[in-house]
Amino acid sequence: MQEHEDMSADVMDGAATGGPETGPGAGETLESVRKQRDEYYDLLLRKTAEFENYRKRIERERRDLSEYAGADILKAVLPLVDDLERALHAAATTNSVAAIRTGVELIHKQLLDLLKKKGVTPIESIGQDFDPHIHQAVTQEVSEDHREGEVMQELARGYKLGDRLLRPAMVKVATRG
Repeated sequence: MQEHEDMSADVMDGAATGGPETGPGAGETLESVRKQRDEYYDLLLRKTAEFENYRKRIERERRDLSEYAGADILKAVLPLVDDLERALHAAATTNSVAAIRTGVELIHKQLLDLLKKKGVTPIESIGQDFDPHIHQAVTQEVSEDHREGEVMQELARGYKLGDRLLRPAMVKVATRG
């Protein structure tokens, strides 16, 4: 047992000094291993820095894209704000309810056209069966004129962007008493 412990100590001492071999090639081997280790460590540091720079660049690009997309929609809304301001000015200077209504209808149509252009579509709800994936039931009402679970009234229209739900339709649903 004592002999085994002495051998282990010799091996460990040898590892620290270049190994139990003391021949001409032993120091060169240890030096080449150290050199290779330093090269790998340097490579690891460079790859870590490259990855961190890549991560920061992607995050910056994602943020810029988000800001650009937001600026694009805001720029499209500005003419509608101008029209609303003109309608408010006209409402203050005229007593014609018909003219004001026509102006508001025009602005409403422009907003719907803008949404459509951006890929936003309204959800058709009235007369449809209640679907919890696209409807939010706000209230229920007993009705003999409607099927059980039929959407009777739309309190706020729901919208989708492509296949993605932006906002569920807030609806009144028929029940049987």
